[in-house]
Amino acid sequence: MGRSAEEALSAASMALQNIMGSVCDPVAGRVEVPCLGKNVQAGMNALASANMAAAGFDAVIPFDEAVTAFDEAGRKIAPELRNTCRGGLSIAPASLAIEKQLKEFGHR
Repeated sequence: MGRSAEEALSAASMALQNIMGSVCDPVAGRVEVPCLGKNVQAGMNALASANMAAAGFDAVIPFDEAVTAFDEAGRKIAPELRNTCRGGLSIAPASLAIEKQLKEFGHR
């Protein structure tokens, strides 16, 4: 967008702040659901954060502090919610049914 490095870091800080604590819970052990939707939303979050930074919105928390907080929050999320397929949407009845169907058709 032709903005400064400071504005880019501010946008990155805001984007991280908006998704902090997100879980990774793939349906049937695949990345299509909900990961594809989460990635599209993360892209829109990044664009919105860039526009906010360009407009002078204050991220309040500097980027390096946001990264540290993001890392700490991620480490505190229950292991079942960290791409293990043992929690969240991964264990919803519909997810388990899809996983069973895929296995019946020879998909891992």
